[in-house]
Amino acid sequence: MYIDDVSPGYGAQPARSAFTSDALTLGLNGEWRFHLSPSPVLAPDGIEQAAFDDSAWVSLPVPSNWQMHGHGKPAYTNVRYPFPVDPPHVPSDNPTGDYRLAFDLTPEWLSQPVVLRFDGVDSCGRVWLNGEELGVTRGSRLPVEFDVSGLLQEGRNVLAVRVHQWSSGSYLEDQDMWWLSGIFRDVTLLARPVGGINDYFLHADYDHLTGHGRIRVETEATAWLSVPELGILRAPADSPIDAGVVEPWTAEAPRLYEGYLASDTERVPVRIGFRTVTIEDGQLKVNGRRILLKGVNRHEHHPVHGRAVPLETARADILLMKQHNINAVRTSHYPPHPAFLDLCDEYGLWVIDECDLETHGFTEVGWNRNPSGAPEWRDAYLDRMTRMVERDKNHPSIIMWSLGNEAHTGSNLAATAAWARTRDPGRPIHYEGDAACEYVDVYSRMYASHSEVDEIGRTTEIPFILCEYAHAMGNGPGGLLEYRELFEKYPRCQGGFIWEWIDHGITQLTPDGREFFAYGGDFGEELHDGSFIVDGLVFPDRTPSPGLTELAKIFEPLRITAAPQPGPTPTASPANRPQTSPHPPGGRPWSSLSVGVAREGISAGAVDNLRVRVANLFDFAGLDLLKFEWNLEQEGVEVASGPLDVPAIEAGQEATVQLPDLPETTRESWLTVTASLAKDTSWAPAGHTVAWGQIQVQAGTNTQQQPGDLTLGEFDHEGTLRSIAGIPVQGPKLDLWRAPTENDRYSDEPRWRELGLHRLQHRIISVHNGVVHSRVAPAAQDFGMDVKYHWTGNDKTLTLTVDIEPEGDWPCPLPRLGLRMALPGTFDRVEWFGRGPGEAYADSHQAARVGRFKATVDELQTPYVVPQENGNRVDVRWATLTDGDRTLRIEGGFDFAARRWTSEDLDAAKHTTDLTPSDWIHLNLDIAQNGLGTATCGPGVLPQHQLHAQKASITLTFRAVS
Repeated sequence: MYIDDVSPGYGAQPARSAFTSDALTLGLNGEWRFHLSPSPVLAPDGIEQAAFDDSAWVSLPVPSNWQMHGHGKPAYTNVRYPFPVDPPHVPSDNPTGDYRLAFDLTPEWLSQPVVLRFDGVDSCGRVWLNGEELGVTRGSRLPVEFDVSGLLQEGRNVLAVRVHQWSSGSYLEDQDMWWLSGIFRDVTLLARPVGGINDYFLHADYDHLTGHGRIRVETEATAWLSVPELGILRAPADSPIDAGVVEPWTAEAPRLYEGYLASDTERVPVRIGFRTVTIEDGQLKVNGRRILLKGVNRHEHHPVHGRAVPLETARADILLMKQHNINAVRTSHYPPHPAFLDLCDEYGLWVIDECDLETHGFTEVGWNRNPSGAPEWRDAYLDRMTRMVERDKNHPSIIMWSLGNEAHTGSNLAATAAWARTRDPGRPIHYEGDAACEYVDVYSRMYASHSEVDEIGRTTEIPFILCEYAHAMGNGPGGLLEYRELFEKYPRCQGGFIWEWIDHGITQLTPDGREFFAYGGDFGEELHDGSFIVDGLVFPDRTPSPGLTELAKIFEPLRITAAPQPGPTPTASPANRPQTSPHPPGGRPWSSLSVGVAREGISAGAVDNLRVRVANLFDFAGLDLLKFEWNLEQEGVEVASGPLDVPAIEAGQEATVQLPDLPETTRESWLTVTASLAKDTSWAPAGHTVAWGQIQVQAGTNTQQQPGDLTLGEFDHEGTLRSIAGIPVQGPKLDLWRAPTENDRYSDEPRWRELGLHRLQHRIISVHNGVVHSRVAPAAQDFGMDVKYHWTGNDKTLTLTVDIEPEGDWPCPLPRLGLRMALPGTFDRVEWFGRGPGEAYADSHQAARVGRFKATVDELQTPYVVPQENGNRVDVRWATLTDGDRTLRIEGGFDFAARRWTSEDLDAAKHTTDLTPSDWIHLNLDIAQNGLGTATCGPGVLPQHQLHAQKASITLTFRAVS
């Protein structure tokens, strides 16, 4: 049966590029008649006949996935096939969706050739028009066209499509995503005029030495090219065309020249981007320069529509990427909707276009019978590569072709590489599975550790790219800064692509109508991979996660740091990139200060000659679009501000800039320099922040509390604080537990739970003269913490110093080290002076600046699809909580979190709707937390960010503020 046939299908026209023209078109999207059968043998007969009665069928929108409309259920697996590995056979229980559409045509459609185009059918479709079979298509995320000339009728026409959820093609489509079925991309009727432009391949090369562009058009038609802006009018398309001096296309300045290709019977608009991609000196270069890929992997997903992603949602994705300093996309793991690539051309993103190919599930059987090396599958492999390259070949944004993903290796992949290299020698070939680099042009890895990247960078072979790294699952990823430093240190290491762009949650409602996002297992799947599907930088509704905010800071295209004092007048100099980072050798940029940074800064008398260093880290662009401003704050309150005159700095250069004399301050003060857009762009409005930097110019002062009677606080007989100035409290007491992050669950959390760190027991040893001595330890273990709570104070303040000393052999890093306490739930408005405004952790805090911030307790929460540790604010000097009438102020140096539920509540919850607010605000006042890492895929927490049991102390002062 055709369902199990390993061929690409039959009946299709040769693959060609996707383009619009002035020829007739008719979109067939809309409401179709639909019927779902549990298997092919139970599907109704005769659906192709015009007289077939479909009145009992339901209506289903096209494009869509039928599971997203209540027909069957979504299912998620990452690696494992949800059916027996018995290629090319699939189960007889194979849901089969029948589609019918009646549409009308005018006589002009009958006078010329016409093709019927499907842009995406998952996974196998059989097509009839007016009772005649057109053919069968496989390759779900690839276009197929059928010749319908002579089959169309004036007036009513009937199109019927039978779509099977499983087919032989499913073995080649084991991508990490929901299994969803149906006609999920556009369906279009396209007239093909006799003498028209059936296909074309427009090459627009750029010579970076002369600035000249050169155009070459491959087409079988007799055609002419016109680009009025370049003075090219009706140039014969069969000869190379010198375009003269042109502006090149780059992701930073995506210059497109509008033109048109015309024959006697058809006119095709074209957008030309001049650029040349080469591999030279072991580096990937565009227009003669090494580029650094600051990229993300992007699946096509929508929480309501599945893979039928609306155009405006795709545009929103690109705008968010540009606004967060992302410059590249890998289309994991299939070609996207063609309109997405149009947007990449327009807004400017480097693209690795990836073939619709993955056979990852064969890892479960030791790659036995993997199609990548089986001759009978070769035509299917070549067909998929051909359809992608031919469809997308005219996009300047595409700089590499990728053969697919996680399909091991084999002769079929080598054959697709050879074909693509012959068809398009102007783009290198990528594929991570070719570890020996026998048929690819770049060395690609997934989730290589920092130490591995460092080792790879020391060699000078072909370019190295991390096609996946820093798994953005849940709270994280951590360790991004250390990856960036390696990319900037070694010319061969040219960046990579974060996994991944979006959480693939599906919108669902609880019985009482509350919305949440479902993941694997929530639809009753017998085989599933749980929450591994929610691993993105944006939540399912496209809300940026803290991870995306952190990434924007890491990917900033310029770096603003303190310069040595004093120095010469502003001059431009090489930024020494990528060989060295533009910050002092052996040190981190001041913006990389760790949690608990010492409060030291430039004294007030030294700020008269304050200078900053601005390094331009763009690959091509100058700073023409940017304006610079400075702002001086004392304890988070603005003291002075003004514009900053920054000289023209070319890409890869830096300059030192003198600041004006600053007013003297007496408390902790920070200078912030911000680079923002000077005017509106296509991707962000004027004023959008592109980069920022901070310098501390005045240190803070610590006041010592004088001992006295503890009259502000009320204690019980065990020395436990019960109220502060009449405000009921619980605690504080030592806390070592956090609700495990997704990364924790793949690294330290099993050990933490095995050791009992989630169920500590507290034993009071003594209470004497304001000192509570206790031992804190998990049951069944002989190690613990010796803890002394020292209380001092008077009728205005209450000060607590906690001294902590480990006892015994602690066998693993700690989740956290600090105190937990609680206040009444009405104290839900928070202000703090420290780093913010968003959450931050030991290895993910570059985006947190020092300032004064306000939020409600609810606003402090990050609603990760799977509840987990979140909302931590770092390096807090003081925080206040108020109910509107009463305010409690906490002073010291601490990490801070406030929530309406406990860590245990977070730990137990599977979805956000499982969290029920309590009558208390639960506070964590921490010395430190363990880092985040990226252990769901990739390295765990780096040694320098691990929290180990050691002697520690924290001092906090509580004040009741009227």
